[in-house]
Amino acid sequence: MAHIDDTDTQRANVAFIRNSMRAPLLERDHEFELARRWRERGDQTALHELVTAYTRLVVATATRFRHYGLPVGDLIQEGNLGLMQAAARFEPAREVRFSTYAAWWIRSQMQDFILRNWSIVRTGTTAAQKSLFFNLRRLRSRIDEAANGPLSRASQEKIAKTLQVRVADVAEMESRLSGPDQSLNATLAEDGDDEWQDLLPDSRPTPEEVAMVGHDTHVRLKWLSDALGELSSREQVVIRQRRLEGDGDGVTLEELGKELGVSKERVRQIEQRALSKLRDALIRRAGTQSALLPHN
Repeated sequence: MAHIDDTDTQRANVAFIRNSMRAPLLERDHEFELARRWRERGDQTALHELVTAYTRLVVATATRFRHYGLPVGDLIQEGNLGLMQAAARFEPAREVRFSTYAAWWIRSQMQDFILRNWSIVRTGTTAAQKSLFFNLRRLRSRIDEAANGPLSRASQEKIAKTLQVRVADVAEMESRLSGPDQSLNATLAEDGDDEWQDLLPDSRPTPEEVAMVGHDTHVRLKWLSDALGELSSREQVVIRQRRLEGDGDGVTLEELGKELGVSKERVRQIEQRALSKLRDALIRRAGTQSALLPHN
């Protein structure tokens, strides 16, 4: 999906990038001092100097991800959020340079933003799929595949092994990356009113089919009610509680046995006998066993 910044936004982005490149780099000791002042005393001035010095990291990372078609300004904003998260979590006592620590947060924030906005279809919901999304193009070029040609099966297997994902995941991601989103409301031709969605088949049942299903369901429920009437009271209790009530998971044989004062084996026998009587009663009413089944 292509996104283009307006002129004013582009000017603002250029100004931000220039200022970022002019910000002086920090010496190691001064960087740690700023981080300690911010962490221990909440010194806003120290935070500003620390973050400003590394906005160049944000710009550099945004440049790496610009080919995904999202506005560089938006990427920079997301990167700045990652930079602030890094500043909030940075621990000077670990003696790791802030730039090293912040780079991960900046990249992660931008990648999440790209995955949310690159396509109207959600892409990369797991860590493995995320890795596949951001590494597929690089791996394609490494194995010298044709720029616009589909991956061979051997190449798909090689990429899947490298990234530890399924071959099916590679094929699906390749299809997603090669096929841009298209609105179903787009017209088939520039001078026409017909839309792509007009060509989609309607899989819903017709009014006639809905009426037939409703009628057949009513008839089958009447057959079932009459058939249940042929069972003894104990058999009806077993069938209703084991087969007809709840969300499909009836009470257990043991629970029903305690309620009826019999063993669970006896409940099983009653249930089997009742089911056999029900089947025979339903077939007598329907004429054939197939008539009891819903028709597609």
